Amino acid sequence: MKNLTFVILSSVAIAGYAEMDQNHATMDHSDHDTMAAQSKMFLEKKEIDGHTVSFHVMEANQGMQHGGSHNLMIKVEKKGQTMSNIVANSKVVFPNGEEDSKMLMKMGDWYMTGYDLNQSGKHQLMVLFKTSDGQKHFGGVHYMAK
Repeated sequence: MKNLTFVILSSVAIAGYAEMDQNHATMDHSDHDTMAAQSKMFLEKKEIDGHTVSFHVMEANQGMQHGGSHNLMIKVEKKGQTMSNIVANSKVVFPNGEEDSKMLMKMGDWYMTGYDLNQSGKHQLMVLFKTSDGQKHFGGVHYMAK
């Protein structure tokens, strides 16, 4: 199943790149450095109580902000299968020591919310999720903002 998923995702990615290449000639490249900086993303996986938890941070595009300058997305997997029946809460400790906590909303296989992560320095990203067996699981990673 993983191989089939990889093949499907690879095909979609290749089709997307082909379309991007066709549009490349008509693009305005004056913002190229800005676009490259904005396309940087953060993805880190961490094992939490036998679950593989993916922490993904992206700068939010205009109109795609879900409560902040950056979108925090979490995906929880166990034995290669996405856990889709969890309840998840997130917390960020900002470089200045202030904290914010938000529930994550389900978006496909991911759970998402927005935070303002523009402050330079190390942010602590945490997740607390409850699985269908009633067990709670907690863990986190650090995200460095420049």
